Amino acid sequence: MINDFRFRVAFRVGLLATSVGLVMFMINRPNMVFAAGLTIFIIIFQLIELYRFTSQTNRKLTRFLESVKYSDFISGFANDNKLGKSFRELNTAFNEVMEAFRKARSEKEESWQYLNTIVQQVRTGIISFDADGEVQLMNANAKKFIGTAQLKNINELANQNPSLFESLMQAEPGKSALYKVGNEFLLTIQATELRIRGNTVKVLTLQNIQTELQKQELEAWQNLTRVLRHEIMNSITPISSLTSTLREILDQDMVKKEHNYELKTEGAEDLREGLTTIENRSKGLIQFIDAYREYTSLPQPKIKIIKLKDLLERALVLMRPEIKKTSIQLNMTCESEYITLEVDEEMIGQVLINLIKNAMEALHQTENGKIEVIGKYNGTAITIEVIDNGPGIIPEAIQRIFVPFFTTKKTGSGIGLALSRQIMQMHNGTLSVKSELDVRTVFTMRF
Repeated sequence: MINDFRFRVAFRVGLLATSVGLVMFMINRPNMVFAAGLTIFIIIFQLIELYRFTSQTNRKLTRFLESVKYSDFISGFANDNKLGKSFRELNTAFNEVMEAFRKARSEKEESWQYLNTIVQQVRTGIISFDADGEVQLMNANAKKFIGTAQLKNINELANQNPSLFESLMQAEPGKSALYKVGNEFLLTIQATELRIRGNTVKVLTLQNIQTELQKQELEAWQNLTRVLRHEIMNSITPISSLTSTLREILDQDMVKKEHNYELKTEGAEDLREGLTTIENRSKGLIQFIDAYREYTSLPQPKIKIIKLKDLLERALVLMRPEIKKTSIQLNMTCESEYITLEVDEEMIGQVLINLIKNAMEALHQTENGKIEVIGKYNGTAITIEVIDNGPGIIPEAIQRIFVPFFTTKKTGSGIGLALSRQIMQMHNGTLSVKSELDVRTVFTMRF
């Protein structure tokens, strides 16, 4: 007990109280004035010693808090364990807290190194900077795309590469922009803003889509060339064959009489039939070329704000006369009359009509055919769904129905869906399809 910190404090306080009592006793006796003065000095010494003794705890707390403040977790607390159990317990608690801080900092540094290694290895370029433009993070791919090995402030790019700097600064959260760097890189730039410790940090991601785009472009051209070859050969082959046949007819059935030529009746009929066939195939080829020209020369959309409900109702009015000629049921539903779109009304209306017509054609042999047009806002995007309960689309065809000039119909140019998707892309939207055979098919326009 004698080594206990609290006992020591109580013992010193008791001595101090005794000394004060002695002074009060001696100060009223003239023969003990000197002794009283000496005792007062003893009291002052006791007060100083008691303050020094008790202030050790404050100094210990101060040193602990400063260690936390300056992240100094190396030093320990054990020098004054001899002062009693209370100090030993306090030192043990401090050392445990310091060990927890050391472990947390070590784990934090390991996590940072792990994440930094991943960030440096990803193929996407990443740059982050604060409101003053100070670059906080830039991985290896970002340096390669930008063309610099070191960048302390994003504003340095204003002199090095003004156009890239402008593209980076104009990048808005939730949107993407394209920037071409020579012939090697075609970058998509996306931005995100974060709030960290009261400061705004902007994070930019740069992704090179040049290689992928070239692959997709090559695949698109191959698909287009395959369809073009198929369509052109379907017209050219019979024309070439008929031309050869007609020449044989002329050689065999045409007779020269004096200064004139006469053609047998049977040969004349064959000649007329062959020329009619050539004419029809030529017209078909011209229509195909016109369809190609229409696909490759779409005008720029004239954007304006319209209500989704109005768009759906106009399409319904336009399609009602054709629907009445069939037994198909067409229903339109709009989630709210206040949903608006910023689109070219004519172009988007044409896409919607194309999808309804396709659904009607799919239902021509279906009993109790039904088409539903549903407009809604799902929290992230505005969508229009055109749903039919027809036979559906086979998996082999569903991957190619948006390829220009590909069609599963006996008649048609095969550019309706390709044009519709192109129009949606011009409005920064998408057109997709899902189909269950003999259940339903859903085309979704997403804005």
